[in-house]
Amino acid sequence: MSTKHRWFGLTFLALGVSMIIVDATVVNVALPTIIRDLGIELADAEWVNTIYVIMFAALLITAGRIGDVIGRRTAFHIGVGIFLTASMLAGLAHTGTWLIGARFLQGLGGAMVLPTALSIVNATFEGRERGIAFGIWGSVIGGMAALGPLIGGWLTTSHSWRWVFYINVPIGVLVVLGTLKWVADTKDDRAVKMFDVRGVLLLGFGLASLVFGLIEGQRYGWVTPTRPFEVGSWTWPLESLSPVPIAFAIAAVLLAAFVCTEVVEYRRGEQGLIDISLFQLRSFRYGNVVALTRTFGEFGLVFVLPLFLSATLGYNAFQIGVVLLPLAVGAFIGGPMAATLSPRIGANRTVSIGMGIEAASVAMAALQLSPGMSGWHMAPALFAYGIGVGIAAAQLSNVILVEVPRRASGQASGMQSTARQIGSAFGIALLGTILAVSLSTLAQDRLADVPGLPTQAIDGIAGGFRDSAGQLLTGLRDRPDAQPIVPILEDVLTDSARRSALTGAAFITLGFLISFKLPDTRHVEAKD
Repeated sequence: MSTKHRWFGLTFLALGVSMIIVDATVVNVALPTIIRDLGIELADAEWVNTIYVIMFAALLITAGRIGDVIGRRTAFHIGVGIFLTASMLAGLAHTGTWLIGARFLQGLGGAMVLPTALSIVNATFEGRERGIAFGIWGSVIGGMAALGPLIGGWLTTSHSWRWVFYINVPIGVLVVLGTLKWVADTKDDRAVKMFDVRGVLLLGFGLASLVFGLIEGQRYGWVTPTRPFEVGSWTWPLESLSPVPIAFAIAAVLLAAFVCTEVVEYRRGEQGLIDISLFQLRSFRYGNVVALTRTFGEFGLVFVLPLFLSATLGYNAFQIGVVLLPLAVGAFIGGPMAATLSPRIGANRTVSIGMGIEAASVAMAALQLSPGMSGWHMAPALFAYGIGVGIAAAQLSNVILVEVPRRASGQASGMQSTARQIGSAFGIALLGTILAVSLSTLAQDRLADVPGLPTQAIDGIAGGFRDSAGQLLTGLRDRPDAQPIVPILEDVLTDSARRSALTGAAFITLGFLISFKLPDTRHVEAKD
């Protein structure tokens, strides 16, 4: 395929992946509205995000291998089709359960799209063009992911949050038409045509159990039950033990079994879900660790900030998107900057610079949170954060995949994407839990100082404040009898959001420190 065709194809592939990634960020802007419209709790809102990324994490590796076998463009198109169908179902949702189910299917489609697109890029570009290609890739994806909240905010405010999902349909059709014309369908005839179903089940259910425990501990109790756990007509039978510790135990067993079976299969020379031999490559090994810790922290600010802006400052979805606009601008600028820096200082040091900027910016934005602030006060920090995202994101993929043999590019792409999605799922679950626990405990402590407020009322307000992710403030402002506690709850939400975001900054800082282990890969080429 001609050079011009390859660059056109890259644009449509990046647009397709942008659609997948935007759905992880744009939902955050619509979440306050969804919480109020569907009457769901904070734990349900967390599931709306995490079920999507759990499906990513469980199926990305297998999806990458499927692309190697049946054709990468073919698998890409199948994934886009599933994603568009699920988007329509999500837009039609009238209950939290329905929406979570649709997000489950979206994750399935997304898991087909991301690794196949990345493996096409990895196998298509070499040498100096490779750094430029990944710079464009990171700029388009990072910028769209950041611009998504503005578009989603406008759709939610002007039309309905349902259009956050419906908008995927015309974009997806354009992506399919563009890739049919400009992207060749390649496959690897040497790829193993067997898929490790056991590994998929162990990893998928293990991750789901672990995330269930992290999210639902706040709702059903970490050890002792705080409310009945019901699934349909079935009720949790143990009156003295919450299902949460059981979920953690199941997760430990399943994930340990997954690791053990993969090691045993590797030693036997059999093909498991992951190719353990790839971890012998230093760039692949440390790059995946960096990706895991980086994404663990990245979602802290993006998940918490819309909830804070909606409840504390009274912003609607479009205003929230406008506040996040500097992040989009920064990401668009950061991608080309990375393409310029990488040939000079190496992709490894480029990643370190980007992550250092990210960590400092998230911490700065978190410390600026206050009930009386304007959203524009955070514009410099969010702009710098976008710069860091744009610089680090694409070049990290470059480092991770540069030494990977081309025959394994599909599986390797899936493995590095899995590390990112595991980090995202755990990040949302943990940081959401920190937010929920802080909302409840701080509200109870500070409301106890309000004269004449009964203990039962304090418990009810604190519980409702936690379950609504602070959105209870919107209704309390309209009640004259609630005016004495509104400033207190505004401070509680501010402090809780700050704790969650600073935790995210700490994980990004950890990834920044680990990034100095990444090797210089400027003169490395992948083997066939």
